[in-house]
Amino acid sequence: MISLPLFLLAVFAVAFSGSRFKPDAWYATLSKPIWNPPNWLFAPVWTVLYVLIALAGWLAWQATGDFAHPAMMFWVVQLLLNLAWSFLFFRRHSPAMALLDIGMLLAMTLGFIVTALPVSPLAALLFAPYAVWVAFATFLNLALWSMNRRSLA
Repeated sequence: MISLPLFLLAVFAVAFSGSRFKPDAWYATLSKPIWNPPNWLFAPVWTVLYVLIALAGWLAWQATGDFAHPAMMFWVVQLLLNLAWSFLFFRRHSPAMALLDIGMLLAMTLGFIVTALPVSPLAALLFAPYAVWVAFATFLNLALWSMNRRSLA
């Protein structure tokens, strides 16, 4: 069986990679909705969420023992989409591509919850805060794209 530290390592490798692409001068120039969170909030929120993501993946793995199980497939794909978002948004400066990515990320997150629920209700529950945050981030990404699309073309 794969141990929890390996799931934590995988998730924090994604977190570390994503942290290489941070808000920059380009981001500072974007028009933002009034409900845009302050930049300092993202790191503590994501730290908690990444721990929950690792725990949920490990619990689902413990319950299924198979990466071919739909819950585990959703888990792996959401992790890859999570990895891509920061690159697309902050490095490529493409809110449109990031919006496509995060829309798929939200779908994969919800897919994990639905498919993990029968095998590990706790894994599904641990993913709920992540799903809420990704839904919020999807709307934020949509707002940023919508408010700035003329200047981004």
